[in-house]
Amino acid sequence: MGQTIVEKVAQAHLTEGPDRPLRAGDFASLRPAHVLTHDNTAPVIKKFRSLGATRFADNRQPVFALDHDIQNTSSDNLRKYQAIESFAREHGIEFFPAGAGIGHQIMMENGFVLPGAFVVASDSHANMYGALGAVGTPVVRTDAAAIWATGEFWWQIPRTVQVRLDGSLPPGSTAKDVIITLCGMYSRGEVLNAAVEFCGPGVGSLSAEQRMTIANMSTEWGALVAWFPVDGITTAYLRNCLSVLRSRGIERIRDEQLAEWSQTPPAPDGNADYAASITLSLDEVVPSVSGPNTVYAMESLAEIERRRIPIQKAYLLSCVNGRLEDLTEAARVLAGHKVAEAVAFYVAPASDQARAQAEQSGAWQTLLDAGAVPLPAGCGPCIGLGSGVLEPGETGISATNRNFKGRMGSRDAQCYLASPAVVAASAIAGYIRGPGSAKVATATRHYEQHPFPARAPESVTILDGFPAEVSGRLVFLPQDDLNTDGIYGKEFTYRDDVGPDLMARVVMQNYDPRFTDLAKAGDVLVAGFNFGCGSSREQAATALAAKGIALVIAGSFSQTFLRNAFNNGFLCVESPAFVEHLYSTLAPRAAPERTIVPGDSVQIAFTTGTISYRGESHFFAPLGRVPQSLIVAGGVERLVAAKLRTEP
Repeated sequence: MGQTIVEKVAQAHLTEGPDRPLRAGDFASLRPAHVLTHDNTAPVIKKFRSLGATRFADNRQPVFALDHDIQNTSSDNLRKYQAIESFAREHGIEFFPAGAGIGHQIMMENGFVLPGAFVVASDSHANMYGALGAVGTPVVRTDAAAIWATGEFWWQIPRTVQVRLDGSLPPGSTAKDVIITLCGMYSRGEVLNAAVEFCGPGVGSLSAEQRMTIANMSTEWGALVAWFPVDGITTAYLRNCLSVLRSRGIERIRDEQLAEWSQTPPAPDGNADYAASITLSLDEVVPSVSGPNTVYAMESLAEIERRRIPIQKAYLLSCVNGRLEDLTEAARVLAGHKVAEAVAFYVAPASDQARAQAEQSGAWQTLLDAGAVPLPAGCGPCIGLGSGVLEPGETGISATNRNFKGRMGSRDAQCYLASPAVVAASAIAGYIRGPGSAKVATATRHYEQHPFPARAPESVTILDGFPAEVSGRLVFLPQDDLNTDGIYGKEFTYRDDVGPDLMARVVMQNYDPRFTDLAKAGDVLVAGFNFGCGSSREQAATALAAKGIALVIAGSFSQTFLRNAFNNGFLCVESPAFVEHLYSTLAPRAAPERTIVPGDSVQIAFTTGTISYRGESHFFAPLGRVPQSLIVAGGVERLVAAKLRTEP
């Protein structure tokens, strides 16, 4: 069996893992080409020092870019920014100050993202790097500190969903409409925690900036990675980056690399194993709008503009739609018009370079002449910081990537997402509308889920201190998407006086108040798919450990929960086949009885990756040295600290 592109790129950056080709479900230790941190560099520095680290494993890996709270000129924030810059200078780290741009755009423009590279960021929109044929994925702050200290981090290889694009976009439709359409049509977890691999003849009709828009907002779709093939459009973009960088005396991209990517671009194997496939005809994509307050609610522009929904604010900014093509698209609509008196229209470039390009083309001045309010190159209102956030009762139309309730300001406001052209036309009209006549959506759903790939028993060497087998009473929670609020309530999350005993008593309380009486130490918890979704609170994992739960088996895990679990030394096993078996034999999904204790035990053999229950066996991706090391050490911080102590 061949490898998907994610498996191949991970293989090329492997430092420790299985002694065979990587496949979905495997745990591996990887050495990424780069790791981006932004304003959160400050807490990562603190974590780095707490590990006992005094120097970077490779000071060419990190990139610091201040982009989130750049409008905040308080003494505390300026002091924090100065401390980050000083730390960067001390260690010789690439540093981009406030106003240079949003970190993800800086990574793309400055040659930090290259085809076939593995690049991470401690920010969820690292998916954007896939637009240039890299594998980009987010990491948490502890991971970023571990990369600084050791050059490596652990990762579980995700399943891959292939998305075929046919045809080309009709006039008036944009890349933003493509990703809005995908989010709306495939909103039932089809790509959740997966890698999305785009392919098909339609890819060639998309510019590099359009691919960035789609890859970036794949984060909201639920994907961990979004990858586009490397072609002439990719190399043309990188050739332009090379020219700009050389004019500054920077050699980060070489001519021979461009030649190599043109002749032998990174690509998946022809016989790779995909979890599912989606086909979208770009010819059928029409201007569309997401919302309010969710990317999964989609309407065609033709439908929504009939309702003449009034707006008070409009936004053209962020790392998804703040580049030259976006600014030009909006300027074309706004030329000769004025923003409605009742509307405030905020515009910020994705980078200072994008602003300079728009100024040179005249697009920037057109936006200002129409009445746009300029903001510095940064995140700003997209994350509810600085000028222009939504106030209670207001409605906004935005070309950003997220419209979660309260994301861009008040929880009592409403936010819709659309393309730059629709945002500009709405700013002129004072209500949601497009720049011309729009068509009703006609795109059809083409989704095929492939069978879970069969796994055979696989011999695994067990490290000292790691159990070869775990046996415990089975406790079944027949629920998909069991979120962290259900596992560990918010009323305890931010209290400093909650110890292990109280955590054990309140775990799962919001899901099932009976859980604390039904479950006991040593039990093996089995849950449905996407276990631990929702917020990033690590207590969702540590509270289960406090309860004495031996381990959790799930059909799939939220990657944030999984990272929090292993980073705190708590065992998790993913076995979709076993979970589906329990759904068919013990209880259906969302059964009235929320915690089911059949009374018998389940055995998990880590030497062979086998789950045995009631005379039947089910296999899971074996846990090799990488995850075993985390469990034996008691978590990633202790593991990294131990490695640093043994270094010469």
